[in-house]
Amino acid sequence: MSDINTTPLVDVMLVLLIIFLIAVPVAIQTIEKLRIPVIVAQESKDKVENLLLTVSTTDASGKSAGEPGFQGANRGGECRIYINNVTPVTSEELRDQAFKRLDAIVKREGGPQALMANPDLIPQVHIRGDVESPWRCVAGAIYNVQISGYPTVGFITNPIDPN
Repeated sequence: MSDINTTPLVDVMLVLLIIFLIAVPVAIQTIEKLRIPVIVAQESKDKVENLLLTVSTTDASGKSAGEPGFQGANRGGECRIYINNVTPVTSEELRDQAFKRLDAIVKREGGPQALMANPDLIPQVHIRGDVESPWRCVAGAIYNVQISGYPTVGFITNPIDPN
């Protein structure tokens, strides 16, 4: 008999399906529990090529994160994006500044082919999003940097203290 017995394969696939159905809701719940506090605006000490963005919103009284008396981000507030935790920018300014920054890095490294030969030189975008910022603000920042040419976007979070 030259046929392959598929019964063990189907059994394994069903077990994996059940495991994933149980594991996915647990993973999603742990992501929602991350709390990222509002940070004091200061220059980043990160790798120069990486673009650091902070995404927040205005508070209930309309104040931005850098203003005195800021009460914390509000889900219904206006989106605020800061480059290197210091410079507030609009969506258009973010797109323009991100493109100019990436273009300068590509030219300095010798063009796109040189960067493709050494992927470690390709700059990344690191986003620090306030926990109360709505997804529309974070997604808008991601969209603007990706159409500017940045291929990799990551998120900065505060680790949970094991103690």
